[in-house]
Amino acid sequence: MIDINWDEFKIFKQYSNKKDDNFEVLLDFLKSYYNMTNPTEMYETMANDDIAKMMLEKRDFKDAISLENHLFKNFYEE
Repeated sequence: MIDINWDEFKIFKQYSNKKDDNFEVLLDFLKSYYNMTNPTEMYETMANDDIAKMMLEKRDFKDAISLENHLFKNFYEE
């Protein structure tokens, strides 16, 4: 299991697309920094980190399927 490197996240966020939502920046960070493409792996990584887990709970994501639905929804909106 991968531990989220929050120091690297802060650096990544400075140079990201200036999204206002830290959750969306975190998703981009996981995709870019850790080369994650699997929603299940992304969810498990986030669920095992206290800060990321709070982000999931705030959005009521209780499983990888809800995260996957969010990712696909955002993909088609862009």
